[in-house]
Amino acid sequence: MSSYFSLFIFLYVVNISEKSFGEMFTSMMSVKQAVFAERQLVDYLRIYLEHEIQRLDDIKRFFSRVTSLHSGIYNEPSATIANPIVAFKLVKRLKSEWMNVVNSNEAEENINALREGYRRMEGSLPKLEDLQGAAQGLMRLQDVYHLRVEGLVRGHFQRITDGNAMDIYKPPVSDTLSGDDCFLVGKVAYDLEDYYHSVHWFEEAVRLFRGREWSPENEGTLEDALDHLAFSHFKTGNISYALSLSQELLLHDPMNSRVHFNVEKYEKLLEESPPVTNQSLDLKRPDSTYLRTRNVYEKLCQTKGSQPKHFENPRLFCDYFTNGNPGLLLQPIKRELISLQPYVVLFHSFVTRAEAKRIKEYAVPGLRRSVVASGVNQATAEYRISKSAWLKESAHGVVGKVDRRISMVTGLNVQPPYAEYLQVVNYGIGGHYEPHFDHATSDSSPLYRLKTGNRVATFMIYLSSVEAGGFTAFIYANFSVPVVENGALFWWNLHRNGQGNVDTLHAGCPVIVGDKWVANKWVHEFGQEFQRRCSLNPEE
Repeated sequence: MSSYFSLFIFLYVVNISEKSFGEMFTSMMSVKQAVFAERQLVDYLRIYLEHEIQRLDDIKRFFSRVTSLHSGIYNEPSATIANPIVAFKLVKRLKSEWMNVVNSNEAEENINALREGYRRMEGSLPKLEDLQGAAQGLMRLQDVYHLRVEGLVRGHFQRITDGNAMDIYKPPVSDTLSGDDCFLVGKVAYDLEDYYHSVHWFEEAVRLFRGREWSPENEGTLEDALDHLAFSHFKTGNISYALSLSQELLLHDPMNSRVHFNVEKYEKLLEESPPVTNQSLDLKRPDSTYLRTRNVYEKLCQTKGSQPKHFENPRLFCDYFTNGNPGLLLQPIKRELISLQPYVVLFHSFVTRAEAKRIKEYAVPGLRRSVVASGVNQATAEYRISKSAWLKESAHGVVGKVDRRISMVTGLNVQPPYAEYLQVVNYGIGGHYEPHFDHATSDSSPLYRLKTGNRVATFMIYLSSVEAGGFTAFIYANFSVPVVENGALFWWNLHRNGQGNVDTLHAGCPVIVGDKWVANKWVHEFGQEFQRRCSLNPEE
């Protein structure tokens, strides 16, 4: 039975073991694949349990048989000895049956088969960077949307408004976080020396660990959480609370010499300076080292900013648009002018649901961690969490169809090398792209601009909807646009004189809940000379 189980495990995992999902936190598609991977592990565990239950049932039968003998015929030892059959069975049982039960390898074979199945799947399971990235995604949502950690623990997306906890989104399917979940999120922040976040998450871990039995699948314990929380409070200046937590820890671990040393150190520090009477000091979020527009960016992710309503500005309008192209006469595009400066247009129902589905399916095999420009090279960055793939028209007919439609509504030449291939992006856990320009700036590589020309325009197609978050925010223009499924945003990155339009600084806000897919088409200056004529007047 066990050898058959081992063979079954080997054959069952061959197909899945060669897939490497990698960096699951950067793409919801990878998260979906992780669900499939765990489903396989659940199957392996089910088979293991079935074999173990059968093994234990056999042992129970043996135990029941021996117990019944000792409560029955063995109550009369003389009669037992006198009966040669009973005596033979006793000798046989003690010499053979007990030895087989005690020395059976069946339990070890069952668990080894399960372990072997797990080892074969390790390449397709989350790695340390996935756990760290997912934890950072939760902390990013906490920051950008001012979410309460206490609410997240209960599965609620809440922030404090006028002193009251208000839901900003109510998921139809909710889940809660355990003490161990909170401990691991706090540990990621702690290892990064981010004590602002570690305090919040370790506080919840301690609260949830108190009064509960430890589970073998947990990585953290109450003692671990108290230890890390105490040091986090010490690093944030709350020495009196660090002392209190350390003293509580000693009740659980009285022989811990390191904690005894910390208690002495904290007591000495409190003697040298007045103790902090308020245990809940006002923790300050660390300053961003690279995001100067953080406050505006986060505000726009929470609201639509100062975006005017159409009735407030008569120059903004909605219409059926043909761009003078015969191909759009029978089926005009629904156009909504979102902004005049920068010029931003939203085309509703730009692609069909079937087209969006096919584009996503074509992109899945090529999805890789999204990169950003870093000098003459490209590199991954924490301020862009997503995966992307590039699709060519020659390989996928639907891409050519969409390209022709983009050309009709914009009047631009979108065929390479005058434009880039269609980039399909899938955002991950708390996936986002912080404020950036699509066009080359003074910091960009001269080689990049020489080879491709600057990006004169951006065409962004929304291939999916999201339940919450994921806005496209224009920072300096102070407005944001929600995700409109199958719609498309279009804007000019450059003025007519070739200078970059600083008002196009934009960002992809973190996705709170949902699976956000977009497809980007970037159009270059080169090849558009007769489609969009130059002018010395940048305001024209």
